[in-house]
Amino acid sequence: MGTTPAAGPPAPAPHRPARRAVLRTAFTTTLVAGTAGALAPVLLKDPGTPDRGARRSQAPERFSETYRGRHIRGTASAVVPAGVHPGAAAASTTTAADVTIDGRPLHVMRRADGSYLSEVNHYESFPTLLETARAAVDELGTAHLAATTPHTI
Repeated sequence: MGTTPAAGPPAPAPHRPARRAVLRTAFTTTLVAGTAGALAPVLLKDPGTPDRGARRSQAPERFSETYRGRHIRGTASAVVPAGVHPGAAAASTTTAADVTIDGRPLHVMRRADGSYLSEVNHYESFPTLLETARAAVDELGTAHLAATTPHTI
């Protein structure tokens, strides 16, 4: 009759990856996914879409509205220093911003990237003067701006 095959050495246990290799793979995957997420808006941007700076520089900003019961008014205009040659006027142009809340001046500063910040929201910048004024109203709540700024005393 038949003979049974002889039993040899036991089959080796399936190989498990070392803990260090698993952690290295998880770290690499997380790093690649994070980098892809951060770069996706830049890489997938439509070439015909203007960037934020180009959108802001299209025209001087002017507004007058009532926001949350407060009257906000503002203008931004280009200022060319006196004595500048007409051909060099574009390079030396600065922007003057004038914003008031209920008739009281809100000190607004322009940042190098073209956004604005105010004395009320000094650590947060906004792309337009209107958004800066609205954020100041939100932050002030029922309080009012001082009639004079500390720099004029």
